[in-house]
Parts: sequence; C-alpha cells; structure tokens
Amino acid sequence: MEPLLWIVLGVVLAVAEIFTTTLFLLMFGIGAFAAAGAAALGAPVSLQAVVFAAVSALTLLFARPAIRRNRQSEVSGDGEQAFGVQAIAGSGALVLERVDADSGVVRIDGEIWAARAYDATQVISPGDRVRVIEVKGVTALVWRDEFTTDEQPDSER
Repeated sequence: MEPLLWIVLGVVLAVAEIFTTTLFLLMFGIGAFAAAGAAALGAPVSLQAVVFAAVSALTLLFARPAIRRNRQSEVSGDGEQAFGVQAIAGSGALVLERVDADSGVVRIDGEIWAARAYDATQVISPGDRVRVIEVKGVTALVWRDEFTTDEQPDSER
C-alpha cells in the first residue's frame, strides 16, 4: 500500500509541475518515485522518508541547475537554429512573376510566396534570383543583388 501512496504523490507533483514549469515540484516527484521503489523493496517508513528527502535534495542541487542552464541556452539563442518565418529571412529565391513595390511572386525553397521589392525603386523580372530581406505577414520582401545571381536556381536544389 505504501508504494502506491508514493506513486500517487509523485504523479500529483509531476502534474502540478506542468502548471508551474519551475522544475521544482518535479524534483520532489522524482524523490517520491524513489521512495516508492524503497517501499516496494520493503523498507520501513522512516527509510522511505530519508530516500524521499535525499533524492529530492540531490535532484534539486544537481539535476535542476543543469536542466535550467540547458533550457536557458536554448531560449537565449546560443546556437539556436532559426525556424519558421525567421528561417526564410536571408535565403535565396527565384522570381516567378514580376516583383515591384506593390506585388510579385517568388519561389523560396520550393514554396510559392507573395513578394514585394524591399527597395521600392527595384523592378525584378521573372527568372532573376533575389535574397529575402524580411517577411511581413505572408509577403516576402526581396532584394536583387549581385550575390544572388551566381546561386543555383531553386528548381535545381
């Protein structure tokens, strides 16, 4: 019966952690699961409490800082790889329909995008290579420059 109580406590703490996202309650949940293991092996209640306290303290002291440090480096952008719209900015594109300050169509990595010229004075012809400067909504703002003309066409990638 005691292992079941520790397991229920561990599950309750783990579920509560979902709502706090501090990694504090989860460490106590791990301690509760360790105490459940001790109870399943027939340890007395006092030893179960010691196992719970010791495992909880050790995970708080060692595992939690390491996990938080790793999570912070991912959030802060250290080595973070762009995805979604952020990944499109800076990539090359092939002009499918004339691009000017008001309208146009380009292919970016096989996808068709509405486009406008980043520089309102540029008019870019179909077949030209351009660089995506930024994305506003569903429209790519593109720029024709000398660096994009030597790249492979999008269809050859």
